[in-house]
Amino acid sequence: MGKFVISKRKNGEFQFNLLATNGQVILTSEGYSAKASCLNGVESVKKNAQEDSRFERKVASDGRFYFVLKASNGQVVGQSQMYASEDTRDAGIESVKRNAPDAEVVDETTEA
Repeated sequence: MGKFVISKRKNGEFQFNLLATNGQVILTSEGYSAKASCLNGVESVKKNAQEDSRFERKVASDGRFYFVLKASNGQVVGQSQMYASEDTRDAGIESVKRNAPDAEVVDETTEA
């Protein structure tokens, strides 16, 4: 089972990473000023990861592939790493769909 890991950036913002069962990061959030907002982002990923239409498949300027996951309001809730091919990117999307819904949340911050 995958897991969401909540951490704090050097600038004080909260973020989460969704890790696959092998420990690889498959989705990273934006920075949030409040932990509660970060936790809402996790819930949004759990909910939206089940709808293929929420995944936007993209190509970076250097030709590498990646995806973003959007909430129902169109806001980006997470972005993938860069992939060498469309196939590996699409496998990353499938991994998010599999891992996100039941992933445990691990909070590595010390602040409420």
